Amino acid sequence: MSYPRISTFKSPGDFQTRIDDLKIDLKFDHNLQTGDNSPLAQGIAYRDQTIGNRFCILPMEGWDGTKDGKPTELTERRWKNFGLSGAKLIWGGEAVAVRHDGRANPNQLLINDENLSDLVDLREILEAAHLEQFGTTDDLLVGLQLTHSGRYARPNQKANLEPRIAYRHPLLDQRSNVVSDEVILSDDDLSRLIEDFVAAAVLSHKAGYKFIDIKHCHGYLGHELLSGFDRPGKFGGTFENRTRFLKEIVAGVRAEAPGLEMGVRISVFDYTPFEPGEDRIGIPSTNDSYQYAFGGDITGQGIDLTEPQQFLSLLKELGIDLACTTCGSPYYNPHIQRPAIFPPSDGYQPPEDPLVGVARQINATAQLKAQHPDIIVVGSGYSYLQEWLPHVGQYAVANGLVDSVGLGRMVLSYPELPADVIQGNSMPRKKICRTFSDCTTAPRNGIVSGCYPLDPLYKSMPERDQLLSIKKAMN
Repeated sequence: MSYPRISTFKSPGDFQTRIDDLKIDLKFDHNLQTGDNSPLAQGIAYRDQTIGNRFCILPMEGWDGTKDGKPTELTERRWKNFGLSGAKLIWGGEAVAVRHDGRANPNQLLINDENLSDLVDLREILEAAHLEQFGTTDDLLVGLQLTHSGRYARPNQKANLEPRIAYRHPLLDQRSNVVSDEVILSDDDLSRLIEDFVAAAVLSHKAGYKFIDIKHCHGYLGHELLSGFDRPGKFGGTFENRTRFLKEIVAGVRAEAPGLEMGVRISVFDYTPFEPGEDRIGIPSTNDSYQYAFGGDITGQGIDLTEPQQFLSLLKELGIDLACTTCGSPYYNPHIQRPAIFPPSDGYQPPEDPLVGVARQINATAQLKAQHPDIIVVGSGYSYLQEWLPHVGQYAVANGLVDSVGLGRMVLSYPELPADVIQGNSMPRKKICRTFSDCTTAPRNGIVSGCYPLDPLYKSMPERDQLLSIKKAMN
């Protein structure tokens, strides 16, 4: 199954025709405004500062740290590019594990006393690049994303999952090497993990980060706890219990790191897991009723934002004014989470035009934002829009659908996009992410993540030939 590529839409009329053909609600501005008065250049008041514009860099792991969780030159280069991007909100930089058994891979960054100075260096590299390029960091807000990978932990060997889970899942257990209840985190285990998150928050504060993201997305532990409807004990069952993990972390951070702000990146809806079907086109792994989707319905392929609305209300009660929306998981339903025309090596061909997935995320975010105008909401899912990203982003911001446009994969190939859009520079076609998914296929096969098709550094690396061989074998 093939879909028209975004790059073939040469005019607003072409793009609108495709939107109409798909019968989706995806609005965009035909004409981009540039300069200081443009919608995407407007500041956002937050606490005692202003976030300088409406672009946000989303957290992205490079799978390129050291075995003991320190950044390497590749990590530092990526963070420098974040600073050069012109975006004024850096949502966590990348996922940093709060302890060894929560690392998503043996090269994920790890926060502890031994690595503290390295995390300071990362922040300073980003801020120095931003200062040199834009003359100030007064309107720059930089956070650090804290995580435990839970079901998707691979702390020791890239090929070996060592899951720690919130509950047994009939579809995901086999995929994630779960064969017994021994890997379920008990209530006492979770209480100790909460202490680890708080200790990591204290270190983040010492390292000079303005906020932490308490990660609740993409099937990792925080997100999985939200769908623990049948989990017994104080961390499962009711909404009150399923959000206890977050609430106790927040209480600990308030006590131990006063002045450190917090945000939450959350998968605001979920679908049933998908798998390759005929011609590798994605199909649901089950057509039975599905009861594990936070923000989803019983069909497993619909959205119910009742609890996500409650979750944002809870954030406000907790004094948290930063929320970043995403959905699903890159492990079991990537077509809704990260719309792409080309799947990664462990994925499946998209069962829908990826524009449908983009619209789904933008509209779910807009519904949440409408009910929570006092929360700064960052949206995701924009990279697939390519040349039309700023047009859709400008409309969304100008019409109050979202506060900030989050950029993920796009920044790997084209970090300067925010600055170019605001300054009115043309977007160079050779830098625009075309969602080839090499940045995912690489780490899925034990190779560092980066944009191998478009970034000159990664194009010149020997790993590129290895990646090409893997992709050739897939076809």
